[in-house]
Amino acid sequence: MSHDPAPASDSPFRTEPDPRDEARQFVLPLVVRLERSAPPARTDALETAARAVLVLLGDERAQGDGEWAEAVRNWEDARIRKVVRRARGAEWRRAEALPGITVTGKSAEVRVYPPIPLDGWPKELAKLQVSGTELDDPEPPLPAHPADGPVLWLNPDLDMSAGKAMAQAGHGAQLAWWALPEPARTAWRDAGYALAVRTADPSDWPRLTASGLPVVRDAGFTEIAPGSCTVVADHPALHRAARPAH
Repeated sequence: MSHDPAPASDSPFRTEPDPRDEARQFVLPLVVRLERSAPPARTDALETAARAVLVLLGDERAQGDGEWAEAVRNWEDARIRKVVRRARGAEWRRAEALPGITVTGKSAEVRVYPPIPLDGWPKELAKLQVSGTELDDPEPPLPAHPADGPVLWLNPDLDMSAGKAMAQAGHGAQLAWWALPEPARTAWRDAGYALAVRTADPSDWPRLTASGLPVVRDAGFTEIAPGSCTVVADHPALHRAARPAH
């Protein structure tokens, strides 16, 4: 994955081989609660996953000398992988017992954990399913506009599972967070990391990807081709910064 317009060699969101790939790789685990009787709405799950990533990044334990800071640095130093798994019942209760943060949406619950080695999953998470997470929206989501708050625009031409889309929304939120100045980060944190995830209008997608806003390019590990643009992160502060001068 890459953040335009930074050169790929300077970005942890990259698709080509890099010497850092020879070192131990880290991944950010996210677990979505998926009870049979009350599955979350798809859009709410995507938005909750994106907010969960931001909550972890903004947590004092992930910064400075915090207990999660070294793991976060190791993760950000390589490819910023995120893996979404699902849990219900006793599985969810065991997942909640591990160190992490549970973020709740309107219908969704997502727990995010400090990064772990790609080959070092805790047994409570390793046994959870990673594929087949399919969710629907009972009603079409309301329109969203970046003037009213951050919007993560999904590529209208890609068909992604809910789990894949949750990870991509998390990437988009992270790129927006990295691109923001500290005052804007503080304001976003104070607003509870409010955001919307919407599928872009096909006619608007080319403009969005060329706008100078952060763009997620997938590394192609699962589901979609390497280098595919999956998300454009449109925060009001970034929208203003990306607007060409007149």
